[in-house]
Amino acid sequence: MDGLMDGNTRHRSGELKELLSAAYTRTRDGDFAGAELNLEEALRTDFEDEEVISSLKCVHFWKERFDRVDEAANDFERGDFLLREWKAFLLFLDRVPGAVEECLYALRNCIFGAALAAYRRFAQNNDGNDPDLQYRIGLCLKRMGDYQNAAEYLELASAKDGENAGYLAELADCYAFLNEVRVSKVFFREAFYIDPQGIDLQSLESLLIRRLIDEVVKKNYPPPVAQEWIPVFGVIYGVFSVKRELRPLELGKLRQGIFSLEKRVMEEPENEILVPRLINRYFWLIDHYVNIRDSRSKIDEVLEKIKALDQQVYELYAN
Repeated sequence: MDGLMDGNTRHRSGELKELLSAAYTRTRDGDFAGAELNLEEALRTDFEDEEVISSLKCVHFWKERFDRVDEAANDFERGDFLLREWKAFLLFLDRVPGAVEECLYALRNCIFGAALAAYRRFAQNNDGNDPDLQYRIGLCLKRMGDYQNAAEYLELASAKDGENAGYLAELADCYAFLNEVRVSKVFFREAFYIDPQGIDLQSLESLLIRRLIDEVVKKNYPPPVAQEWIPVFGVIYGVFSVKRELRPLELGKLRQGIFSLEKRVMEEPENEILVPRLINRYFWLIDHYVNIRDSRSKIDEVLEKIKALDQQVYELYAN
């Protein structure tokens, strides 16, 4: 970030500003060759400017990828290729100091706009009601900032496959941006109950969930284990504060899940994923007892089980 600040605050000539602006316009339009020419000319104007250097690296990264996108067999695969390469690009950015938001914004709109167009073309000639396709269209719209339309597509996908944690998490993220905080919390909690491993944390961008993710990351759990602790600390920190009543069938599945996990915790003590997953289910069971005003002794029994698993979590939760 220091490089970004230095690159932005130093004095720039009018010519350099114009070249950067032209490069970003061409980047947004997918003209990476033209953007490269602008940036190479800008580099000759000021070969030490970090924004120029980083933007040139980013544009070069995508010029190479766009040259290969048409090798995909169909539009669905073209869209998937672009989404995969975006993830690779985010890793690439870790090695590019001085990358600026204006360049990244242009790239985001270009890449997700191209992926969106590919998926929509595919939908016209195939089953446009396929939830996987609707999810991808919704994801592209979300990454382009069109949260209202994104939510509509993600709702369609989730209605057809309500057990897909990834769909629900992206929908929750949209609702957070739409300032529907209560609904967002419900869907985030639901998603992390269903399958924390099925959620792409990198894709979630709202402050509501990013702050929670960052807090859990600070605790230095290994990545797969950290995803299981997110719903636990989501409850403790009040992020997953909106509860709902369980239907009889859901309660039965919850009890079965708890029984199975309790057995696995005993048999697989080295499996670090199991403890947070079990604690999260204990939280749901306690919420159920509170909602139906069951006896305090049942709640205390579950609290003792949490205490036996993790003393610190017990103290944070109980107090």
